[in-house]
Amino acid sequence: MTGIAEQVRVIRSMVEPMHVLRGSPYQVLIKTILSHRTKDEITDAVSEVLFDRYPDTASLKAADAAEVEEIIHPTGFFSVKAKRIIEVARIVDEKYGGHVPSTREKLLELPGVGPKTANCVLLYAYGEDAIPVDTHVHRIANRLGWVSETAPEKTEASLTKVVPKELWADINELLVTFGKTICRPVSPKCSECKLRMSCRYSSDSHK
Repeated sequence: MTGIAEQVRVIRSMVEPMHVLRGSPYQVLIKTILSHRTKDEITDAVSEVLFDRYPDTASLKAADAAEVEEIIHPTGFFSVKAKRIIEVARIVDEKYGGHVPSTREKLLELPGVGPKTANCVLLYAYGEDAIPVDTHVHRIANRLGWVSETAPEKTEASLTKVVPKELWADINELLVTFGKTICRPVSPKCSECKLRMSCRYSSDSHK
């Protein structure tokens, strides 16, 4: 089987990594929470309006929930998300002086922050080595045989053991794009994939 580093190189030859908008830790944290079950384009548009109205934790913690709900309505689950980001803003502002924690442990203590969100903040806001694992990364890593796990959290832990650390920063961006364009959850374009012969999912790999 082709090594992971080589497979990453091949994936890079098939797709252009998605553009991840880096920002302040506050922006990355809130935006990632809003992105749950939401298309990137919608999250981007909503976040721009939200951050223009509430540029920091102090302003967001004091926000009227109904106004926040109206802004983030297109993201879905807007009532839950509004309460969550206001509460997160309050905790960060009052407990950490408005500075989003820069450690995984403290990030995971925030309400609604799981491993993926924590890793997004570490990677895209603080430039730390991390592998954010969403459904695309989880699916593709298992299809290609990099790991054999049933849950994204377990996939993340296993990936950190098998993926060369110098590639961690690239994995999320590459596999998300690859997962949206070629290795889709339903009706993947296996005939267009250069890795189909080493994929657990592709019928070509069993010929």
